[in-house]
Amino acid sequence: MTSVSPIHSAKTQFVEVEGRRLAYRKFGSGTPLVLCVRFRGTMDAWDPLFLDSLVEQGFEVTVFDYSGLGQSTGERTYHPVSLAKDAIDLITALQLGKVVIGGWSVGGMAAQIVLTQAPQLVSHAVLIATTPPGPLVKPGEQVFYTMAKRENDFEDFVTLFFEPASQASRAAAEQSARRLAERKDDLSPAVPVDWAAAQLGDGPKNPVFPVDAVLQTLKSTSIPVLHLGADHDIVFPVENWYALNGQLPTLHIVTLPRTGHGPHHEYPQAAARHIAAFVGLHAR
Repeated sequence: MTSVSPIHSAKTQFVEVEGRRLAYRKFGSGTPLVLCVRFRGTMDAWDPLFLDSLVEQGFEVTVFDYSGLGQSTGERTYHPVSLAKDAIDLITALQLGKVVIGGWSVGGMAAQIVLTQAPQLVSHAVLIATTPPGPLVKPGEQVFYTMAKRENDFEDFVTLFFEPASQASRAAAEQSARRLAERKDDLSPAVPVDWAAAQLGDGPKNPVFPVDAVLQTLKSTSIPVLHLGADHDIVFPVENWYALNGQLPTLHIVTLPRTGHGPHHEYPQAAARHIAAFVGLHAR
């Protein structure tokens, strides 16, 4: 991509909602797509090539910081219901109409709650490397809980979001890390590590996301749902989505090979194309 990428030039904007200020950036034009970010992530955690590729595929992309994190004000929490409220309030305040709601990791839980609580705002749901609600057939790995509670170096980045056993994946991690470092100005402050660690717990949980209403929604909704995952996700194994095959009537599952908890970082252009194809298949 060139240096005039809309991702790098997009300015942070703010909207006041219910006594807090939500920070967001919006770029591109076309189908509105709102993305809820991962644990310990801010607007700057999205790979710029993934976002640029979504714009090229005809999306108007909005990213934002959760309440009390990054550049947003308010009470900070990682409770998925509160994160979902941030997304719902932002969509409503910006008058985006029906959106494709997307979410990565804990943001994917928030996206599922948006689908459950405000289906009138959602045309499609795109879930990236996240967990379904309810009991799991395969829990996450302890290594994630170790790395998530400390400052992370490049080796942690590879282990978390890529496949350390693959040289091609490691090369993709180097490229993604360079892209993430390109934005120099108007950055969101990092999520405090100590605070985030205190929200996490000591090890894998089963279930991670015990919200029966969300599972029932996924079993009965007519809204198309895509899970875009990885073959070695140490946080939220994709096998848990395959275990629901046949129970969720609108679920599409795309699993990208030789990668970890950031499949859209290793395959940014392909991930955007998969999302565009999914939305195009179910134009509403």
